[in-house]
Amino acid sequence: MHSYRGDLSMLRDRRFAMLLGARSISMLGSSFAPVALAFGVLALPGATATTLSVVLAAEALPMVAFMLVGGVIADRLPRHRVMMASEALNATAYFCLAAMMLTGWTPVPALVTATAVSGVATAILFPALAGIVPDVVPADRLQTANALLGLGTNSSRVAGLVASGATVVLLGGGWALAVSGMMFAVSAVLIATLRLAHAGRSADEKHSVLADLRGGWREFVSRQWLWVVVAQFSVLVMAFQAAHGVLGPLEAKRHLGGAAAWSAILAGEAIGMIGGVFIALRLRPRRPILVATLLTGPTALPYLLLGLGAPLWTIVVGAAVMGVCFDIFGVLWTTTMQREIPAESLSRVSSYDALGSLMFGPIGLLIAGPVAILVGSKPALVGCAVIIVLSCLAALLSPGVRALEAPAPLRRNPVALATDGER
Repeated sequence: MHSYRGDLSMLRDRRFAMLLGARSISMLGSSFAPVALAFGVLALPGATATTLSVVLAAEALPMVAFMLVGGVIADRLPRHRVMMASEALNATAYFCLAAMMLTGWTPVPALVTATAVSGVATAILFPALAGIVPDVVPADRLQTANALLGLGTNSSRVAGLVASGATVVLLGGGWALAVSGMMFAVSAVLIATLRLAHAGRSADEKHSVLADLRGGWREFVSRQWLWVVVAQFSVLVMAFQAAHGVLGPLEAKRHLGGAAAWSAILAGEAIGMIGGVFIALRLRPRRPILVATLLTGPTALPYLLLGLGAPLWTIVVGAAVMGVCFDIFGVLWTTTMQREIPAESLSRVSSYDALGSLMFGPIGLLIAGPVAILVGSKPALVGCAVIIVLSCLAALLSPGVRALEAPAPLRRNPVALATDGER
């Protein structure tokens, strides 16, 4: 009989434990950023929703632009070294943002430059992170590893969001941003201690960047389930970025009490994601992508409630539902990619996944402020919720999404034996 104790036995693996620690600490730093940056920018003299849109879009645009390059780098170089470099770059960006907020020297071009550096760092990190898990754990334990990584990062997200709200209220956004920078730096140090064999290609197998990108593209478009869900997320993330990055904080500031209320909503999402981890550890659906896609529909709930002017506690509950759905989706999606995509192409395919999913995100950020001014934040939030639901229904029309099945042995044996021991 398999148990959660068997799942937790993976923590005896030193390399996995170090990866888990690094990702958890990095997420602790990341969770300070949304509240600190959003309310720090909104508190600047003369700042508007459009100002916040511009600063956040400056992070999102480089993240999209450099994503494919990040995939090539992560398939060519040791992935743990790539992750270490990206965390160090993120630390630099957030220390600069903190210094600007604390000194009061906050010209928009300087803020934009710092957030753009963070966007480049994220573009480098995502593909390496997607590919490093199969480098660390055996194939039959991928879903367990992904779920445990989710448990660590989501727990850190809860702690960080609660602490960030208090830090912003008591000390200001600058100190919260400084904490973010420190956590990214600690994560970089932990990742540096990993000792992984380079899973990429040998020197004589390497090609030009364009040839690498074409190879990754062929792997990407050859799987209907993959490109259909990525197309869905390109629309979903546009609505999500508008609602989560601009419209939600704006509505919280105007009608719900400000940073503390928005932190409560984000904490509700993170708590839901922790609950989703325990479901994802046990869940082995026959058709994982179908189940994952169905779960994207309820993620519209908190934005619908915000748009309808619901009480704060109901919005927090809606955010928790969103967190559960997103976490189960993430574990099923990541595990399916790691099983279906060849290891030597995984980071490049993941970069196409991330690029496609995020490419319209900057549009959502840029138009959210003007739309809020034109029609109001509440109707705009309802519109975002409708877009999310429609994107889910559209993806379900794909035969590839509905038909892809998990390997039968994995469905019969949901968790591998807990006797791997330390490696």
